[in-house]
Amino acid sequence: MDFAYGPRVEELRTHLQGFMDDSVYPAEARYEEEMREAADPHHHPEVIEELKAEARSRGLWNLFLPDPDLGAGLSVLEYAPLAEITGRSPEIAPEAINCAAPDTGNMEILHQFGTTEQKETWLGPLLDGEIRSCFSMTEPDVASSDATNIRTRITRDGDEYVITGRKWFSSGAASERCKVSIVMGVTDPDAEPHRRQSMVLVPMATPGVEVERQPTVFGYQDRGGHPQVHFDDVRVPIGNLLGEQGGGFAIAQSRLGPGRIHHCMRAIGAAERCLDLMVQRSQARHAFGRPLSDQGVVQEWIADARIRIEQARLLVLKTAWMIDEVGVKSARTEIAAIKVAAPALLTEIADRAIQLFGAAGFTEDFPLARFYAMGRWLQIADGPDEVHRRSVARAELGRLGPGAVPDLYVFD
Repeated sequence: MDFAYGPRVEELRTHLQGFMDDSVYPAEARYEEEMREAADPHHHPEVIEELKAEARSRGLWNLFLPDPDLGAGLSVLEYAPLAEITGRSPEIAPEAINCAAPDTGNMEILHQFGTTEQKETWLGPLLDGEIRSCFSMTEPDVASSDATNIRTRITRDGDEYVITGRKWFSSGAASERCKVSIVMGVTDPDAEPHRRQSMVLVPMATPGVEVERQPTVFGYQDRGGHPQVHFDDVRVPIGNLLGEQGGGFAIAQSRLGPGRIHHCMRAIGAAERCLDLMVQRSQARHAFGRPLSDQGVVQEWIADARIRIEQARLLVLKTAWMIDEVGVKSARTEIAAIKVAAPALLTEIADRAIQLFGAAGFTEDFPLARFYAMGRWLQIADGPDEVHRRSVARAELGRLGPGAVPDLYVFD
């Protein structure tokens, strides 16, 4: 395994870091101001469009897509350090370079499974940053960590599919810029469990699509939200089917693997910024006659944060390397492992940073509370920790075969 960054990646890292320093970090205050003035949690600030134009002019666009004709042509391993940098300003930077979830995952499956017409209608505008999209898989009435529980029905009626059901945590669906949802539902209820589901493209303007409510996450209303969406006898042409009928579960797996590791890359960047803030605060604040940085417990927090970040980064890079070399399916254990490790890392470091900042850590004056919410949310999003731990445990239990007794203990 070679995790060294090649010349092109080093060049992109330099350009992206310069973009962050020159444009993104200075824009954070303006972004917050524009959002406050709009008094609309789903407002699309003008500063985002300015940053997108600047990013495109610097060649920092669609870095996640390995297709060199449509994206940067980078491997997952090459994209990892770039995604990490954007995680330091997760509200702004990923969207500024058109690498924000859930659009990245949706673009990947449109690129992989979409028809020519579907690509022209939806992939093109998404790649250009003209529209946003959402992914409607999770449902409020079932344990959606098991996709075979999904109840939304997609029924064939002549030349149309009829979609009936409720989804929630369809991230981004509350934005006016969200023009299409990829909806997963049951098309073949009598098929074997992993062949019952299909995915269809549903324009958000289709009659019967209703954003019913917009739950918050730890009190935060993210731009675009995580709404509950009702699909009430929604009709779309059969040409809106993604891939083959009954192939929804396989498409979901191909989407969620890279999506999970992208979240982990950004989580490490967010953890790095938390650590930076901890170091700066501990050196600037004094208590009991000396800087906080002189306190042994604070030094322990800082040391542990650095150690854990380095450990998680190495697992991200190994997982990315495996995805590139052997594919998502063969890297599923590593994907599950990092999906547990990276959010836990961010949650713990953000929590320590909040403790160090005191009351200020709870406020909007610093990004720490949002980082904590981000980390805690990621312990459930794209599959809860328990499911991923189960996957890792099953891989370990299966390594030696059923009933195998390793020769660990030898007594003379």
